[in-house]
Amino acid sequence: MIIFDCDGVLVDSEILSNAIDAELMTGAGHLISTKDLIQTWIGRPKHEIWAAIAAERGAPWPEGLIEQADARLLRAIETELRAVEGVAEALLHIDPPLAVASSSALPKLRRSLDRCGLLHVFDPHIYSASQVARGKPAPDVFLFAAAQTGVDPAACLVIEDSVAGVTAALAAGMRVVGFTGGLHTYPDHGKRLRDAGAVEVVGHMRELPARVALLRTPRSGASG
Repeated sequence: MIIFDCDGVLVDSEILSNAIDAELMTGAGHLISTKDLIQTWIGRPKHEIWAAIAAERGAPWPEGLIEQADARLLRAIETELRAVEGVAEALLHIDPPLAVASSSALPKLRRSLDRCGLLHVFDPHIYSASQVARGKPAPDVFLFAAAQTGVDPAACLVIEDSVAGVTAALAAGMRVVGFTGGLHTYPDHGKRLRDAGAVEVVGHMRELPARVALLRTPRSGASG
C-alpha cells in the first residue's frame, strides 16, 4: 500500500497555513517567519505546534488566536488552495491500494482533498491524527491506516515532505520516499529528509510513479 501525507504532498497547503500562522504569531508579539515555521515545525498537528511555541515563548496565545488561524485557513482553502503540481497525473500511474495519513483534522483534510479534486482517489482510506492518541512524529496515524486497511506496515510505502512524517513512518516500520515538490520547499529540504531516513527523495510528482514501482515490492516476510 502507498500512504500519502496530504499537506505539502497532495495539496499545496503548507505555504498557506504557515504564512497565516506566522502573521498571527508575530502580531501577538512572537516574531517568527513563514520559513522558520516550515523548516522547524511542519508535519506535526497544528495544536501541538502552537502549544510548543507558546511554551518556548513562555506565554499563552491571546484567546481565540488559534481559532482565528483555523478560520482564515479554511477561507484560504476555498479560494487559494491548489493541488501539488503534477499530482493528479502521477496518481493515475500509481496502482492501488492508496491511502492518506495526515496530521490535519479530518474535516479540513477531507475538504482540502475535495477542493483539489483528489477525494475520490483515496476515499474511504483517509486517516487523520485526530483519530489516534499521538500525532507525528509518533507512528500512530500510519499504524492506524495500516490496521484499517488490513495491510502489514512492512508492506507500506509512505510519501512524506516533513522530518516529523518520515520519523513517524519509520517508527511504524514503513519505508519512506521524501518529497520536495511543494511550494514550501527550502534549500536543504531533501537532505533533511534523507538524514531522517527517507530511502530516496523526489522533487516533482512526475518522478514518483517510477520510483514507487521500484520500491513498492514488499520486503521479505511482508504481506498485503
